[in-house]
Amino acid sequence: MKLIEKRVVLHFPGFEPLDGVAHRARYERSARQSAAVWGYSVETGAPEAGSDPLSFEVTTGEWAAEVAPAAAEVAPVAATKAAAGEGTGSRGWQTKSRIHMVDHDALVSRLRDGNTPSQIMAGFRSCAEIMLEGGMRGYFRHAWRFGLFFLFPFLLTALAIALTAQIAIMPFALGFSPWHMLWSGPLALCFFIFAFLPFSERFHTLHLFADWAMAVALGRMDRTDFNNWLEDRAAVVRKALDEQADEYVISSHSMGSSVAAHVIGILLEREPEIFKGKRVVFATLGSAILQCALMSSATLLRARVGLIARCPEISWLDVQCLTDSINFYKVPVVAVSGHTDAPEAKMILIRVKQMLTREHYRKIRKDQLRVHRQYVLGPDLKASFDFTLMTAGPMPASVFASPDEKRMPG
Repeated sequence: MKLIEKRVVLHFPGFEPLDGVAHRARYERSARQSAAVWGYSVETGAPEAGSDPLSFEVTTGEWAAEVAPAAAEVAPVAATKAAAGEGTGSRGWQTKSRIHMVDHDALVSRLRDGNTPSQIMAGFRSCAEIMLEGGMRGYFRHAWRFGLFFLFPFLLTALAIALTAQIAIMPFALGFSPWHMLWSGPLALCFFIFAFLPFSERFHTLHLFADWAMAVALGRMDRTDFNNWLEDRAAVVRKALDEQADEYVISSHSMGSSVAAHVIGILLEREPEIFKGKRVVFATLGSAILQCALMSSATLLRARVGLIARCPEISWLDVQCLTDSINFYKVPVVAVSGHTDAPEAKMILIRVKQMLTREHYRKIRKDQLRVHRQYVLGPDLKASFDFTLMTAGPMPASVFASPDEKRMPG
């Protein structure tokens, strides 16, 4: 198998309050962890000045024989060298990957703008719109755990609002004079502001409200600001695809998969042969495309899913995890999007517990949002999936489609 010497990566992160600089810093930390585990060298370059989207170069390479650590000490020695950036350019293979972070922090910030009452009202409006468009019915039909994930922040907040109202009207229930509202009303507000809101932040409730508002926007495509932003991202991605490389990896995580489907779909609509002669891998990690595509109004998104699935140059890898409730586990995204005659994405089933030490996994397993982020984080152990190796390693990204393929050269 021919090793990759030059790769271009277009990564679409998930719905998080992180800009390109923060995503790059996370990538660097994860790359160091991966290098420590697998025993290779890695150097993450500084962001390219003025790049849009933020881009940087990652160089990975094989240790020279005379400095290769003993097998039993691979992780600690490699961690030290990876942190120092040593080993790059040594004997053996070397891979250079240009990473473009196509983050949507501008949209996240826009949706999180405004006071708390306005964010809550916008969230419940999104909830109602998704229900009316059949989204919730689709969630429970195809992935009931995702349906519970959808309902949780709204049920939690609705319960808090009901308790707040109960506190406010408590004088009436006790037969007191209405004048007692002068103390029960402020007490109710204090409960909501100083008790519920801090508690709800443990579950990122308001952030999830904004996430569902974005799902509606990407499904309906009825917001000019979102549509213009997608057009702009399509233009910069088109420019990045002009770079010469052995392989092009379009990776996306969570909500970023819907963004990626729109952007790549826009390019295919305009230039059906844009990927001709290129080796392209479209990797959706913990994909949430169906979060948007199951809405009845998401006709454009579903059409773009079909364009990607039918593009002969694109190998679509859909990475899913059993213990991640925020993805559509074992659900064929292309068929459910209405393209039963199109090639289906290759499902790659992973287990987070196989990527982490027992102690580490025990610490995070009850935090579903943290488990959901593991797709793009560094491993503790060698496993069948490694985000850094997929986007910066020497083997073609397509090796992750088979559990029997080697992740590193022999």
